Amino acid sequence: MESAELTTECQPGAGESLQNSVDGHRVDAANICRLRRFLCFGSEGNTFSTKEPSLGMESALTLIQLLENGKGCDVVEEIRRFGQDGRAVRSNPALFALAVCTQHSDARTKQAAFRALKDLCHVPSHLFSFIQYKKELKDGMKGGMWGRGLRKAVADWYNSQDPIALAQAVTKCKHRAGWSHQDLLRLSHMKPANEAIALINKYITKGWKEVQVAYADKENSESVVKVLTYLEAVEKAKHSMDEVEVIHLIEEHRLEREQILTNHLKSKEVWRALLKDMPLAVLFRHLGKMTVDKLLAPGSADVTVVCERIQDEAALKKSNLHPFNILLATENYKRGHGNRSKLKWEPDGQILQALDFAFNQCFKNVKPTGKRFVIGVDVSASLSSTALGSSVSAAMAAAVMSMVITRTETDAQLLVFSEGNVTPVHLTAEMNVMQVTTELVKIPDGSTDCALPILWALESEAPVDVFLIFTNNETWFGKANPAEALKMYRQKMGISSKLVVCGMTTTGLSVADPDDWGMLDLCGFDSRAVDVIQNFVLDLI
Repeated sequence: MESAELTTECQPGAGESLQNSVDGHRVDAANICRLRRFLCFGSEGNTFSTKEPSLGMESALTLIQLLENGKGCDVVEEIRRFGQDGRAVRSNPALFALAVCTQHSDARTKQAAFRALKDLCHVPSHLFSFIQYKKELKDGMKGGMWGRGLRKAVADWYNSQDPIALAQAVTKCKHRAGWSHQDLLRLSHMKPANEAIALINKYITKGWKEVQVAYADKENSESVVKVLTYLEAVEKAKHSMDEVEVIHLIEEHRLEREQILTNHLKSKEVWRALLKDMPLAVLFRHLGKMTVDKLLAPGSADVTVVCERIQDEAALKKSNLHPFNILLATENYKRGHGNRSKLKWEPDGQILQALDFAFNQCFKNVKPTGKRFVIGVDVSASLSSTALGSSVSAAMAAAVMSMVITRTETDAQLLVFSEGNVTPVHLTAEMNVMQVTTELVKIPDGSTDCALPILWALESEAPVDVFLIFTNNETWFGKANPAEALKMYRQKMGISSKLVVCGMTTTGLSVADPDDWGMLDLCGFDSRAVDVIQNFVLDLI
């Protein structure tokens, strides 16, 4: 019997009134929201933090409650959907939740969870993390580990892969979280589904030399020949001292950076070969390294090639990168040194211009929500501090988000505020990040009152679906705190408005009413926070 979907939307006040019928029973919608937030970012509450959460049974109480109430199959379906729809901003919470489901006593829940494994684990690192979570849960949940269910699920994961894609995956990520492919194949007693998978199995467990011996004199199928050729290329690249040969292997077999020796990554020619098929997000991460290695010398043909890649409109659209991601890449490159490494470089002006083009182009990647916004930027304190989780200032993060929303939504009002002062700000499409940042911090500072944008909308009777407030870490309350102001606004206007408060330089924030699922606090601000806001606005969490 197919399980019913948990279809309840997370609406304001859901914790008190909204319920959903699942398998003939009533489920509190607040529990559904808690589960979805846990799957999205690792916390069941109203606070997202850029700091990676610690996952354990105590952080997933709603998940446990739903399982104990007989909703295991519905929970598994929700986990699977989150993984496939791309709602999760962190992969580990859903992997942890699936591991919990596989340890549960209900047979149907366990079977559903094991079936969902191949849909949730897109890359080997996900599979390794899942196995480690299952190991950590084994004692506390008093269940076994390498039983028939897990053995079959792991074997199915390998057997369901396209052979060439699997060969690429196992040579790029060999081990993680204390586990390796060799461990998993040994413990799962996997029986390969076809000849090509059997070849990869032998390569993992016995090594390349034994593969050569086993397949040298056989009449191999086309799929086996393809995998043999690919693995041979990987092995040659791994051992070759000949730079020309490595470059040829990269270009012919589309090998990636993770499959190349560190020594070869000092070569300009090797980097040139890698660049041809390198995804844009990866390219942005390595701009500094390529500049250090003199590949991106000022005025060189290589700089021109990289700039053409960065400004490729089709590639930018395919990447689906958000303007905030491009801003981070730009600021990281502009800074001229790595965060943790000792690398230092001189930023190239031509590349910075290309990044600026990419930034503006990626506004097209943002899909409008159709909601009515008020964006409030608190200027009561300096916004020059770096936003936690990012390398940009709080002011710049607020500026970019203001630009994105005012450019993509048809109804969006930007306000700057401090104690007793609320000023509307008009942005034009021609303004750049620095101009918008400057515009936001013009007003003299005062005391913080994060309720002011809501009270402004209340007084002017402006219809608002989402209040998005950016502040450093000060949330001083004036006549009404933001949560109470929102409730007054809802009551007067008859709109189920939502509130997001971003404390961009704080590790702790408690503005949101914990019983009101139309409120959300953000501590710090990074690219995942952008996705959390989008999910929240669209009633997905």
